[in-house]
Amino acid sequence: MRAYIFRRLILMIPTLFLVTVMVFALIRFIPGNVIDLMMSEFAMVSVLAGAGEQVTEEFLKHSLGLDVPIHIQYGRWLGVIPPFDGVFQGNLGTSLWANEPVMWEIRSRLPVSFELGVVAIITALLLALPIGTYSAIRQDTLGDYGGRTVAILAISLPNFWVGTLVIVYASIYLHWAPSMEYLPLVRDPLGNLVQFVIPGIIMGMVLSGTTMRMTRTMMLEVLRQDYIRTAWSKGLRERTVILRHAMKNALIPVVSMIGLLIPIVIAGSVVIETIFALPGIGLLLITALRQRDYPYISAINLILACGVLVINLVVDLSYAWLDPRIQYR
Repeated sequence: MRAYIFRRLILMIPTLFLVTVMVFALIRFIPGNVIDLMMSEFAMVSVLAGAGEQVTEEFLKHSLGLDVPIHIQYGRWLGVIPPFDGVFQGNLGTSLWANEPVMWEIRSRLPVSFELGVVAIITALLLALPIGTYSAIRQDTLGDYGGRTVAILAISLPNFWVGTLVIVYASIYLHWAPSMEYLPLVRDPLGNLVQFVIPGIIMGMVLSGTTMRMTRTMMLEVLRQDYIRTAWSKGLRERTVILRHAMKNALIPVVSMIGLLIPIVIAGSVVIETIFALPGIGLLLITALRQRDYPYISAINLILACGVLVINLVVDLSYAWLDPRIQYR
């Protein structure tokens, strides 16, 4: 087990390297750049200072370190090229606009996105596992048709559309609107929970559809196995057969599906945080993309990539707990 974990951790290094290279290069191909945006912002200042447009542009490029080739910029960001103050030294970069370490802002926003993701995944599992299991046990009954309809609706409805409708109709008919001020969990636990329940449920409902269908499919397959027929023939109660004998084996592919949901949660949080004004990583990424703040974009993608890789490793390790026949060496 330890050797397997060590190999997986080693394999993360080239994966993260490729992710950072692609993000570092692709964001610079987006039309417009940070120098153009800053020139438009500082045009009046440069005019008042008597500096020409070309002089101002060259000064900005030099002061931001953008006057060197892209591979030199990447090496500086990693910390393998002087001044050796980059990722390998624990520094994810300095904001081009705020001129402060990007980790300061990311550290304060990570708990917001983490809490939203946890609420969404818990909601998805609370909906998907019971409904999917019930649909399999009561195959081709009215309850099964109802569960499959719920799953298809959950897959079909995009979270940004549902979130927008919730805000619009709640403001019109219930005179309610989401708070524009973030309430930290340590300061106001109840207010914080209320603030995250609605966006978390919306994300969870959308995520539950695929997991629901997978749960139903795998439960149907497991219920046809010989050892399940043996359990029924021994006179065991339905609850015992389903929870003790069938559920654990049926969950292995479902756990794999949960691992695949993590990137969807991250992508969905960008939209949901924007709609509900939650100051998380998603909203910060949108702002950084709008401002072409390259260090923020690179740092956020590096952290999210690390999170996805670690969670997928945990999902793979959970197979051995669900099925003792699976061993990692």
